[in-house]
Amino acid sequence: MHDPLILGGRSFQSRLIVGTGKYKSVEETERAIDASGAEIVTVAVRRVDLGDRSVGSLMSLLLRRAEGLSQLAAPPPAAGRRWIVLPNTAGCFTSDDAVRTLRLARELGLGGEGDGHGPMVKLEVIGDPKTLYPDNEQTLEAARILVKEGFVVLPYCIDDPILCRKLEDAGCAAVMPLAAPIGSGLGIQSTHNLSIILEHAKVPVLVDAGVGTASDVAVAMELGCHGLLVNSAIALARDPVLMAEAMREGVGAGRKAYLAGRMPKSRYANASSPTTNLIE
Repeated sequence: MHDPLILGGRSFQSRLIVGTGKYKSVEETERAIDASGAEIVTVAVRRVDLGDRSVGSLMSLLLRRAEGLSQLAAPPPAAGRRWIVLPNTAGCFTSDDAVRTLRLARELGLGGEGDGHGPMVKLEVIGDPKTLYPDNEQTLEAARILVKEGFVVLPYCIDDPILCRKLEDAGCAAVMPLAAPIGSGLGIQSTHNLSIILEHAKVPVLVDAGVGTASDVAVAMELGCHGLLVNSAIALARDPVLMAEAMREGVGAGRKAYLAGRMPKSRYANASSPTTNLIE
């Protein structure tokens, strides 16, 4: 089924974006990402040692597999498909910090810049260190600056339809409302808010944060969400590689169910077999 996700003018077959944090090893990270089928992989720029290119480091993995990083070194031939590395601003608490971090990421070639498209970045400006809820005003301010500088901005935000509309008006290529607090695994907590966002959005809506298992992914996709970003639910599973595969299948099943259109809900039973012309 040809049903691509369009982000910033680029087409992707996978609707699943995955993170690179919390895995037991870089080798496990690579295997899980491959099992997920993801084409976009996000990296926290402030939490990765960008200078460590030793064998077995996360940076060495990115050099082998990521688009646009070959100018940094002469990596060995990549095994498997190439990834778009989506730099994110995890750990930033002001718009200034977030903008500065993503300008650095652009200099490093992160974000897959090229073919007439600017670098794709995930913007998050945290407002509270305990809940990791985003700061709405700082996020919006940073988004406006980055869009003007040519970035393809994917902002992490509260599931607030008004804020999502303002981010869209600012020129963001998508909006990424949370489903529950980051790393909580609580699943989709507000289908109502997501439904309102989806009803009015003219850009893709990607659920970011709160997913715990494959059924959560399917629920989001059945609502009509265009994709999801998942990290902790895969990395902290007993078998991350198997969970990554389950997430991929959950996205596919949920998307197909949305496109197929579910049957109407009914308060009472509705017989599956005909109730006329019965044999007496």
